[in-house]
Amino acid sequence: MARAPSGPGLRNARETVAHGDAERGSAIVEFIFTSTLVLIPMIYLVLAAGQLQAASYAAVGAADHAAKVFAASGQAAQAETNARDVVARTLADFGIAAGRGTTTIGCDPGCLEPGSTVSVSVSIQVPLPFLPDGFGASAFSVDSTATQRVDRFG
Repeated sequence: MARAPSGPGLRNARETVAHGDAERGSAIVEFIFTSTLVLIPMIYLVLAAGQLQAASYAAVGAADHAAKVFAASGQAAQAETNARDVVARTLADFGIAAGRGTTTIGCDPGCLEPGSTVSVSVSIQVPLPFLPDGFGASAFSVDSTATQRVDRFG
């Protein structure tokens, strides 16, 4: 009767096949784990970039409109109140808390004199996404300045 071949080489081949069966399907698990590990930070970076872009648009819009409102006002005290109100409303439109923005108004040579210029600067501390408001972490700061000339002939 013939005996089945055996030996160290054949035994290792059988173990390799048996071990390979145990590993079957693990590539998909590794792929899902690795892609999740890479995808979550990428999504967070995209959300942070969106937050930064929204703050940039808010700063530009707020500064531009506040300068126009200030230059079109009749009295300096009312003009400053109106300009700060415009900045607060613009920040709210973009979902940014009013406390994250600062507004600076400057006039050259004097406020609301015919032919003078009004400059409004808006600076916004951009919060990181998904962090509570009390945490106060801000990775970026964006700012914008707009200048508007007061009408010479009112």
